[in-house]
Amino acid sequence: MSANHGNTPAAWTAVMVCMLGFLVGAVGLLLDPVNMTVFWVGVVLGVGSLVVYAVMARLGYNDAEH
Repeated sequence: MSANHGNTPAAWTAVMVCMLGFLVGAVGLLLDPVNMTVFWVGVVLGVGSLVVYAVMARLGYNDAEH
């Protein structure tokens, strides 16, 4: 098990981007009428958070020392 338990800049950034994606997607579904374009932007942000994490981890931001 990792000594940092996910408390790294890469993990926190990915979580924040994913939360933003969920927020944008929820707003798209709550609009009247439902705005599917905004919803899908939220989905793309959520999936994009995995890419953000992978890139930041490769750059070395997955260590607790940062």
